[in-house]
Amino acid sequence: MESVLSYLTLKYLHILSMVLLFGTGLGSAFYKWMADRSRNIEHIRITNQNVVLADWVFTTPTVIFQPISGIWMAYLANITLSTFWLTASLVLYVLAGACWLRVVWLQIRMSTLSNLAAQNHTELNDQYWRYAKMWFWLGIPAFSAMVLVVLLMVFKPV
Repeated sequence: MESVLSYLTLKYLHILSMVLLFGTGLGSAFYKWMADRSRNIEHIRITNQNVVLADWVFTTPTVIFQPISGIWMAYLANITLSTFWLTASLVLYVLAGACWLRVVWLQIRMSTLSNLAAQNHTELNDQYWRYAKMWFWLGIPAFSAMVLVVLLMVFKPV
């Protein structure tokens, strides 16, 4: 009974963490994209600052917790890592993570550039907009991979 309770607690935390990861990622992406579209430098500056903060406070812990809790649950359920849906999930998670690491770097750079533009009362430079375009396009494979991970986790295809 105790091991079932431990598994269910871990599963609950794993799902809660996934919801937090998705919610923070999608919410941050939406608000940053909308701020950039506004072309209002102060709005962009504040949003970039908050997106970077959200990644440190919410996304980073969940990115770390997700594979740990998932592999732990697989161990408790006697599911091997070579099981198709689990292997595929881990590969997709690594793909999303590789995109996310680049996105985090871009967000930090864009935050710095928008801070400078706001301080100097200038427009955002071309480098900012190149970074914003790269940030947007990296979000597509990262988000798609995570949607597929959730699909694999829920349906566990053989």
